[in-house]
Amino acid sequence: MAGRSFIDTNVLVYAEASDEPVKQRAALTLLKRLYDDKEGVISTQVLQEYCNVALKKLRLDPVYIRAQLDLFEQFEVVQVTPAIIRGGLDLQQIRNVSFFDAMVLASAHAAGCNVIWSEDMNTGEVINGMTMANPFLGPQSMGV
Repeated sequence: MAGRSFIDTNVLVYAEASDEPVKQRAALTLLKRLYDDKEGVISTQVLQEYCNVALKKLRLDPVYIRAQLDLFEQFEVVQVTPAIIRGGLDLQQIRNVSFFDAMVLASAHAAGCNVIWSEDMNTGEVINGMTMANPFLGPQSMGV
């Protein structure tokens, strides 16, 4: 599949989850593929959420988190702007999703993505021309 793929926070978090080896393997496989194919896109919101979870829940060392940020910056990074926030507010009301999920949708749309990789969205649903895909459902979802 060719195209741009947005990576949600949970993919980055599961890449660290040694207590969830199946999801960790799926996350790492997806990240490697998107990196190799130069298809991966993330946002500053996703990076902030990753840092928050990495510090509070995963209790990772800040030096390690900084190194991971250096790696994640190899993907295209969408800067969340006031226009994207307004788009997220609109999507939150129109689609009845959480504000943070709406921000992911708005960022991915602004970047021209055709797939959003997340376990928080309805797999197979198409919103604004973007297909929601869950990398943790197995090989069938990876073919999106």
